[in-house]
Amino acid sequence: MDESTPKGGPLVTDSSVTFRLPDNGPVLAGVRLLPALSLPNAELEFTHGDECWTLLLNRPPVWRMEYRLQLRHRDGGVEEICDPGNDKRAPGAFGDKSVVEFPDYVRPAWLDTPATGEYVDLDVPGIKAQLWSPGEGPMPLLVANDGPEYDRLAGLTRFSAWFKIPHRVALLQPGDRDDEYSGNPEYARRLARDLLPAIKRLVAVRKPVVGMGASLGGLAMLHAQRRRPGLFGGLLLQSGSFFDRRLDPQESGYSRYRRVTRFVSGIVRGTSKGKPVPVTLTCGLAEENLANNRQMAAALVALGYPTGLVEVPDAHNYVGWRDAFDPALADLLRTVWEGS
Repeated sequence: MDESTPKGGPLVTDSSVTFRLPDNGPVLAGVRLLPALSLPNAELEFTHGDECWTLLLNRPPVWRMEYRLQLRHRDGGVEEICDPGNDKRAPGAFGDKSVVEFPDYVRPAWLDTPATGEYVDLDVPGIKAQLWSPGEGPMPLLVANDGPEYDRLAGLTRFSAWFKIPHRVALLQPGDRDDEYSGNPEYARRLARDLLPAIKRLVAVRKPVVGMGASLGGLAMLHAQRRRPGLFGGLLLQSGSFFDRRLDPQESGYSRYRRVTRFVSGIVRGTSKGKPVPVTLTCGLAEENLANNRQMAAALVALGYPTGLVEVPDAHNYVGWRDAFDPALADLLRTVWEGS
């Protein structure tokens, strides 16, 4: 490319984004947007003109949008890359993505809180976990499925250091995530029989324990609470994978689909048993799980759970979950710990 080649990268307005990738050959056979959110019926193929591949996209219902680009080479090869004209990156469990931030996006203020506290490895059979503590003495406890990723990608313990009620956080690392987090009774048993007793032998726990998780991790927390009614006094469930046969046929190839849908249908029909506790669900406005989260929120209300659903202008990603901590997680923790 010479100096006259137009500069790439997205052009962002309040209502749209134009993606641009310079290519003065064109050298490439085609370019496609790979959005990390649900865009039904949207045109995702770039067109070429004036030495540049471009795509105009009307703004989805989000504050920010994660994406990658698919390049099709003339020899038939296909390549996936971050946008070379966009230096904004979003971390994720499967690698970085490029990100567009619309003008009304505001980064959470609590991210400026200094990282403090100490981590201790927990010796629990069948569960790999760490306990984060901001200090000494009896404190409430927050238990997080996918805890290390929550901490690394969403700043969970930084949020906890900022929050006004000092508390500890148990960061749980799954082994076989698809098996453990898909409504597995053995995982619920380990939490009740092994994890919480081990923590309580190590430190003094005040107030009811709160559990949290995202995606399958959220499903697993709800399943554990239903199987072991005294285990948690409150739940934060973010973009829970509450798969339903009617709403989520696209997930039918998932190996634990039947186990998940069987658990979910029991709650929706009101036939499963459990003790109601305060629950907050969060879900992105631009993700496939939105419909099943709305259904689950209504089903929990019908079962007597004090339930709130926070619909976030984002998608199925750790930054979107992070940005919902305040007020969704903050309000839940105050409800459970100040009201008991």
